[in-house]
Amino acid sequence: MYVFNELVDALKTRYRVIVIDMPGHGLTDSAPADASGQRVNSLAFCASVVAGVMAKCGVEKVILAGHSMGGYVTLQFLHDYPQLVEKAILLSSHPFPDAPEKAADRAEEKKCIAAGKLSTLAALSIPRMYHEENLRACDEKIRETIELCETHDPEGIISSIEGLRTRPDLQPVMQQPPVPLLLIHGDHDNFQPLEMVEKIKTLFPKVTYQLIPDTGHNAFIERQDAVVAAMTAFIS
Repeated sequence: MYVFNELVDALKTRYRVIVIDMPGHGLTDSAPADASGQRVNSLAFCASVVAGVMAKCGVEKVILAGHSMGGYVTLQFLHDYPQLVEKAILLSSHPFPDAPEKAADRAEEKKCIAAGKLSTLAALSIPRMYHEENLRACDEKIRETIELCETHDPEGIISSIEGLRTRPDLQPVMQQPPVPLLLIHGDHDNFQPLEMVEKIKTLFPKVTYQLIPDTGHNAFIERQDAVVAAMTAFIS
């Protein structure tokens, strides 16, 4: 959740903001083991945790925002608990399940982490979440994020990767969103290129879209001002 500190600081003057470590990340435990002993942080389980946090905090209805994997959880939450949401915001996310080649990549990621190479994987992948033109300006945040990966339980991350690999197709949620839905995306996103966004716009015309120029997958860090403006305009 510390990745969002600066964004929270910008939003908390107007709103009550609640952030959490997702299951398997930071200080949050993974899902209980199933009959075979495997722990999978499925989207449904993650959504149930969000609902539990809301209940614990005495919140009846939220404006729910999720980045990347958190966007998948947001869509699952809209599917499972639409009555608890006022509006929803996806940050650099989409509704599609893993393609076969991506599922294969995730299997390799699990092997890498099981071999004790989580920090190595983070050092390789986290810089790719930024537009290359912003790497120097965001260098401190990148180093901080890589260091924060030391707080993760590797088995928890493996459980989360398996949840991503087996996640359902959430396109129906975006075809008929139960609440107003905004997708914020960067124009230099290595994980969600503009061709994919154009496809999303064609498939899901009921969603609102906001392009943040000169940003990658982490637009909320690279151009925090523009992302906050887009979020507050949508919320109000």
